[in-house]
Amino acid sequence: MSAGHGTMEHMQQTDMKDGHSKQMNMAGGHMMHMGNLRRKFWVSLVITIPILLLSPMMGMHTSFQITFPGSEWVVLALATFLFFYGGRPFLSGAAMELRMKRPAMMTLIAMGIAVSYVYSLYAFIANNLVHASGHKMDFFWELATLIVIMLLGHWIEMRAVGNAGNALQKMAELLPGSAHLVGADGETKDVPLQQVEVGQQVMVKPGEKVPADGTVVSGETTVNEAMVTGEAKDVEKKAGTRVIGGSINGNGTIVVKITGTGESGYLAQVMKLVGEAQQEKSRAESVSDKVAKALFYVALSAGIIAFVVWLIADGSLNIALERMVTVFIIACPHALGLAIPLVVARSTSLGAARGLLIRNRNALEKARRITVVTMDKTGTLTEGNFRVSAVQALTEGWNEARVLRVMAALETGSNHPLAASIIAEAKERGIPMPRVENVTLISGTGLIGVVDGVTVEIVTAAFLDRRKIPYDTELFARLAGEGNSVSFLVVEDTVVGLVAQGDRIKPEAEAVVAELQKEHVRPVMLTGDNEAAASAIAARLGITDVHASLLPENKDQVVIAYQQQGEKVMMVGDGVNDAPALARADIGVAIGAGTDVAIDSADVVLVRSNPYDIVTFLALAKSTTRKMVQNLWWGAGYNILAIPLAAGVLAPVGIILSPAIGAVLMSLSTVIVAINAMMLRVKK
Repeated sequence: MSAGHGTMEHMQQTDMKDGHSKQMNMAGGHMMHMGNLRRKFWVSLVITIPILLLSPMMGMHTSFQITFPGSEWVVLALATFLFFYGGRPFLSGAAMELRMKRPAMMTLIAMGIAVSYVYSLYAFIANNLVHASGHKMDFFWELATLIVIMLLGHWIEMRAVGNAGNALQKMAELLPGSAHLVGADGETKDVPLQQVEVGQQVMVKPGEKVPADGTVVSGETTVNEAMVTGEAKDVEKKAGTRVIGGSINGNGTIVVKITGTGESGYLAQVMKLVGEAQQEKSRAESVSDKVAKALFYVALSAGIIAFVVWLIADGSLNIALERMVTVFIIACPHALGLAIPLVVARSTSLGAARGLLIRNRNALEKARRITVVTMDKTGTLTEGNFRVSAVQALTEGWNEARVLRVMAALETGSNHPLAASIIAEAKERGIPMPRVENVTLISGTGLIGVVDGVTVEIVTAAFLDRRKIPYDTELFARLAGEGNSVSFLVVEDTVVGLVAQGDRIKPEAEAVVAELQKEHVRPVMLTGDNEAAASAIAARLGITDVHASLLPENKDQVVIAYQQQGEKVMMVGDGVNDAPALARADIGVAIGAGTDVAIDSADVVLVRSNPYDIVTFLALAKSTTRKMVQNLWWGAGYNILAIPLAAGVLAPVGIILSPAIGAVLMSLSTVIVAINAMMLRVKK
């Protein structure tokens, strides 16, 4: 965002302190600023009309000009009011820019209108009070049209930014204004949402919105989370399951214990991500800021040179001043400052509508250079909904039931998808789980703990290979070759049993791989799973680059290795184990919004957990970059011809630009930039 644009916005923003209002600060500032500009524009337009009728246009008397005794005084009074009322935003903005030592667009506009007004005031005094020799041409006509056109341009800009960046407002509207609070006596009363606290219980009736994040205490229902997560299907909810604030309850009545409100809720976190995306500058935007600053100094130099040259060549202060003012107007970098923010705001809005939360704007520009996409297998390419396909005892004294019993007990404290399916299988078989003690995570490998007084471990084949613990490699190869993940139960360095679990490939995964290859981007699978299981899944998807049996630090090292080969890497993952690689990659993409560590490490979040959104993001980024380049040319490129023309280099052939025409051209550039940004579309 250009310094001038930021200055204008800062002047109008208010300090909102409550709940989601903090996330709405930027959107609120835009709306308030837009309201002020609209009012200023219409008042200034009303004042401008009599000025245009009573004063000569560019020094020429026209057939529609009205004159009467004292009309000059009327023009002076109206122009003075217009200068201080309509020109105030530009004068204040210029003062702020100069205090910040960052002169830019506001300073240029302020110089243009100030020079016009001061010289016109001098001309009025010379013509009407001191009666100096020779008629001095005033610039009241140009001053009025310049201020009105500039106000109109800013109003259009604010409208465009407001339309492109209203994702925060829409998200805030997902939450209801009140909740049915359940008291200790079981009675319910309606209270404002702001009064609901963590730990309290609320009742959600059929068809109502869930007021805040929480856990279902009683009742059963289905909840539509599409407005929050983008997932259209109804999700079953019963006691113990989590619900998200803003989702819509189905036909059942549930009581929910609140776990997150205000800034701690899921929706607030999503809003925070969008807010960060709208505030964070991208590399191209920094370039546009540098261009705007350079343009200011070019315009200032060109204006002064034009003034001096015309003053020497023509001898007329009026003409020389007109050329200088025209240069200042035509070179105003307003459209340049608008070029990138509008595109990114529109891109962010389009992404949010498709379940893409862009935390880092740089990701949009880096995406066009991506050559490798590394993807975690479980949860990204596969459902992560494992089912036990085989349980085997491998030593004397152990049977299937005992193997499953011990492994399920050890997995009780884990939240890994493999753990959930083992526990589910034990419950389905009616196997009671014994007491377990001292459970410890073996990073990237498994678990160790004490069950029935015996120390046991659940590990992978890679772990057995490192420890040189013997196991049935043929059995493992057969099970893994069928696409199973195989977990071994080890007691005192002896493999006593195993559990094989299969995972389903996500329906969109194959299309993702095909689209990436079509775009000459290499898909790579990274997984902590065994080589055989990973290769079986990769073969079905058409992936040739597979890295299996990886620890968290191994995934990070794989990303580094590709980068050292000159590749630009996007990493896609969903868990804590993926966080180092997500942070290391050129672009980190988190699948789903449930793993805080992954989200904090990622540049982009795929809310719908749909891997095809990777393709959508790449397509969005390509379209965004194209629009950025187009807008930079529209916002600044035209100055290559406009500044010399405004300085009067074609005056010998009769082509002279007035300040008013300069303002029209500048505003047209602004309108084109805004329209071009709003035409951004996603084809995928």
